[in-house]
Amino acid sequence: MITEIETSTEHYRKLTEILGEKHLKTKVESPFDFIQIAKEGVSADVIKNFGGYFKLSRELMAAMLNVSAPTLYRWTKSNKNLDRNFSVKLFEITDLFLFGAEVFGNDSNFFKWLNLPNTALGGMEPIELIEIPGGVSKVRDVIGRIEHGVYS
Repeated sequence: MITEIETSTEHYRKLTEILGEKHLKTKVESPFDFIQIAKEGVSADVIKNFGGYFKLSRELMAAMLNVSAPTLYRWTKSNKNLDRNFSVKLFEITDLFLFGAEVFGNDSNFFKWLNLPNTALGGMEPIELIEIPGGVSKVRDVIGRIEHGVYS
């Protein structure tokens, strides 16, 4: 039987793999590690890794981080370290996408759900909420309810 700790460990191992282990100076074991790692500085290359893994356009990634696509391009081109808040936001989005893919069975089903209006989110599409402060946690809550069979 797989325990919740083993499942959680695998989840964060996958998150580390997606963003690039060489860019994360500390082991990720919980969402609280996002803050510590972000304080130490995270290379903008994690954005390219995230987008490449989930096959996302620069425009969509920029929208989710609430910056312009040219700004995102400059960050990745210069390989600068991300501001702490952008780093944490990217960790949270990556965590959300992994959780969503786990609950919906694969990335494709999760991405379809992200783009459908959701009554539990006031009729908004979940993807619209990701860029808004607190939006990732609202979307994550709905996915958690779906995971546990609560209508959402």
